[in-house]
Formats: sequence, structure tokens, C-alpha cells
Amino acid sequence: MNPKRTLAGLGVAALVAGTLGTTGPILAASRIVQIDGSSTVYPITEAVAEEFQKANRGVNVTVGVSGTGGGFKKFCRGEIDISDASRPILKKEMDACKAAGIQYIELPVAYDALTVVVNPKNDWIKQMTVAELKKIWEPEAQGKITKWNQVNPKWPDAEIKLFGPGADSGTFDYFTEAVTGKSKASRGDFTASEDDNVLVQGVSSDRYALGYFGFAYYLENQKRLKAVPIVNPAGKPVLPSIESVENGSYSPLSRPIFIYVSTKSLEKPEVRQFVEYYLTQATPLIEEVGYVPLPANAYKMAASHLKAKKVGTVFGGEAEVGLKIDELLKREAKL
Repeated sequence: MNPKRTLAGLGVAALVAGTLGTTGPILAASRIVQIDGSSTVYPITEAVAEEFQKANRGVNVTVGVSGTGGGFKKFCRGEIDISDASRPILKKEMDACKAAGIQYIELPVAYDALTVVVNPKNDWIKQMTVAELKKIWEPEAQGKITKWNQVNPKWPDAEIKLFGPGADSGTFDYFTEAVTGKSKASRGDFTASEDDNVLVQGVSSDRYALGYFGFAYYLENQKRLKAVPIVNPAGKPVLPSIESVENGSYSPLSRPIFIYVSTKSLEKPEVRQFVEYYLTQATPLIEEVGYVPLPANAYKMAASHLKAKKVGTVFGGEAEVGLKIDELLKREAKL
């Protein structure tokens, strides 16, 4: 692991340790922390789980990938301890949790640059506007917009092959909100999968393909894919990167990602210590897998929310787009 990144993580750990009062390794055997949800958040949570289990040999951390929506369904039925989410909890999910008596603490853990990708042999796409993406992905495009030159006459007279996350994905929810103006409003005639590796394979094997998913999966496969610069509200084409997310220029496709932890599950020492570990040790792991860590004070704030059991969400039960890091932190500070 990069020493610089490790030192950055240790800096966050030192800052938060006093707030958390973290204890030593858990020694009891056969203790399980159950997690499911977003494929976007999965690389972070899996990396944290691996490191945590090295330090706590008696704990088994399981991490599933059923999509943000699938994770919340299990979470609100009390089947898992933690839900990975690439968007905030929705009103229907809040209602389901309330009906089941599930209270939760919402913890933002990183930022993601949702990435639009094409095949490396694509030599006509230099940049794309949100309007062009909408023309391709809106529900009305199904069966009508089937070729590249129908989007832009300068582009080839060739069929567009589309790949994207399935309907249970938070990435699907966020992308459709940002691009078509309404969450889940999308054409249906595309190859959909909750497994981002399926999408990577689809785009990398077809010159006329286009797809989207989280930044980490692009970084892992950047020799097989080409990221598309997206024209932001200021009219500037911007590539997804850690820097463009941090400075807010990659808009509207940068977004916060979360873990949600059940307050009942926090009564189990292994769950509480795992979440504390996540907030103190995840920074270098977040960087390693290709996401943008939050500022150190954000993790300190999250730790205080965890300690005080600040339940609920700072969002209104609907998808929001274009929320910058500093705006998220101001909202968190109002809790």
C-alpha cells in the first residue's frame, strides 16, 4: 500500500480515535457482521472487511452485492446489519424501515465519480453533454434512438449498444435523476446487470458500445475502456477524477456514497467495532480502490453521530444530484 496514503489514513485515525474510544481486537469466536447493497460501495467495504478481519480473527464479515435497492430491502427486514448505498435512502425505504421498527444511522463514507465509458476504438466521442445522454437514455428513446448519428449527425451510422446497472442499483437511480430528470426514468432496451464486471466486459468488447458505472470499476479496467468527458453546468468538458470531484467541477455525476447501520445491530460489539474501524481506517483503502475520501473532519463528525446515535437521514427521501462535498458537510453539521 502507498505509504503516503497509509499516513493519510493514520492521520484520520488519530483524529477520530478520541471521539470513538476504539477498543482492542475482538476475541470471541463465531461473530458475524452482515452487509449487503451497492456494487459501487462494495470495493471499499470489502477492503475494510479484509483488514478488519486480520485484526479481529474471531469475526466473520460477509459483504453481498444485491444493489442499493436490494440491500435496503434486506436491511429494512432486519436481515443485515449494514447496508451499502450509492444514494441516500428513499422515502419508500424509510417507510419500510419504520414499519419494521428499524432505526439507522446514515454515514457518508466517500465520494464517487459516476463514469460514462465507451470502447477504446471509439474515435468520435470527444465529450458528451447531459442533453446528449438524455437523448440516448430517456424512456422515449426506446425503439427510436438506436444509432449514434441520431444523437449527433457527425457520429457514425451504427447501432448504439447500451450497458448499464439494473433497476435495484443506486447508480441507476442517480444516473437517471441526473440525466433524464427523474429517478428510474430510463429506456429499458439495454443490457442491465448488478455486476459491474458484466458491463465492463460488454463495453470493452464492442466498438459501438456505451455504458456507465462507478469510478473504481473504470480505474480497474481503464486499459479496456475510455472515459467520456462530461460537459458540466459551466459549459466545460471534464473527465472524472479525484481532483475534479474534490473541486466540484465534475458535475452533475459526482455523488456521495454511504453505509447505513442499524441501531439494534450496534448493540453487538463486533458491529460497532467494525463501523468504528471503517471510519478510522478506510481513508487509504478508499484511495486504493479509486474513490475520493471525505475530509478528516467529516469522519470525525460521522464518529460523533455514531457515538450519539444520531438516527435518520439528512436527505428528504428523494434522489439529489450535484451535491458537492462542502455542501454535504454543511448539511451534516445541521444534524
